[in-house]
Amino acid sequence: MDFDYSDDQKFLKDEARKFLGGRCPPAVVRGVLDDPAKSYDEPLWKAVAEQGWLGAAIAEEHGGLGLGRVELCAIAEELGRAVAPIPFASTVYILAEAVMAHGSDAQKAAILPAIAAGERIGCLAVSEGPGALTPSALSAQVEGGKLTGVKIPVTDGDVAHTAIVLASENGKPGLFLVDLTGAGVTRETLESLDPTRGVARLTFDGAAAERLGPAGEGFDLVQAILDRAAVLLAFEQLGGADRCLEMAKEYALGRYAFGRVIGGYQAIKHKLVDIYVKNEVARSNAYYGAWALNASTLKENGAPELPTAAAAARIAASDAFWFASKESVQVHGGMGFTWEVDCHLYYRRSRQLSLVAGSPRLWKERLVSELEKKNAA
Repeated sequence: MDFDYSDDQKFLKDEARKFLGGRCPPAVVRGVLDDPAKSYDEPLWKAVAEQGWLGAAIAEEHGGLGLGRVELCAIAEELGRAVAPIPFASTVYILAEAVMAHGSDAQKAAILPAIAAGERIGCLAVSEGPGALTPSALSAQVEGGKLTGVKIPVTDGDVAHTAIVLASENGKPGLFLVDLTGAGVTRETLESLDPTRGVARLTFDGAAAERLGPAGEGFDLVQAILDRAAVLLAFEQLGGADRCLEMAKEYALGRYAFGRVIGGYQAIKHKLVDIYVKNEVARSNAYYGAWALNASTLKENGAPELPTAAAAARIAASDAFWFASKESVQVHGGMGFTWEVDCHLYYRRSRQLSLVAGSPRLWKERLVSELEKKNAA
């Protein structure tokens, strides 16, 4: 079997790299990082929308390109490589995927074309503070179609137009679509390690809420949404990890110490090889996740392998990106810790992506749980 991208997918990936190389150099990322008033780059967001990437996996009837999820994975990998400062993940991996999988025909018609056109940004509002959220601890409430409660932290909540909110209704957890530009919504931008992906506290006081998916199944729906997002995030992490390896290698071959390039020293070789090994492990798991994600959209009853594949991809990619980003700093030596060198852009993003859809610890628990179910069967 061929476990690589097809020729057409490789072409798409190459074109995405060329496009981002010209439109998203490190200066664009730093432009957002250096400006407290910006949490994403609007010109890049518009350019990405013009490329059709926001609607890559959205059906043509809803204004998208109608491509498969593997094509979306290829785009995600290049966005991760460029550490693109745009709310692509929250909008495409989460809001669009959630509406396509669980939305009504009316919700799809209202939301998906706007996403594809770059006119709507999304976010996922689940957390209510430190600690695991359980049905009994869920404080956000929906009564009579009105939402009350606080969600913190919410990635891209400072710029999003639509939020998917987990809240209790009639004593049972459900998912709801909330217009963040409407009445009853207050936002507070928070500081974070990676300011190129904004974080906010969302306070709801009688905000209009529309149910997404079946009533009372909020936690199951959130996990299904995160399973899909985990695979796509894994490709972003893989792209970032690969770039960290390239940066470390380039520096090691150009930096001299005691009359020889530092890449010739065994300690540096070991670091580069360790990064490479973790990246390849992450790549294998990400490819398996991409197959399962794509299969889940083609099979009537989904792909039973997706929860396991998503958890494995998420764990391996989080580990690889974090390791590659910190080891790249070490290879660069004293320069690696400075603001002028790009290493910190990738370290920041590695930390942000490892937490945005659940921590690695939670995904490890999910993987063990899924394997136990499989073995019991």
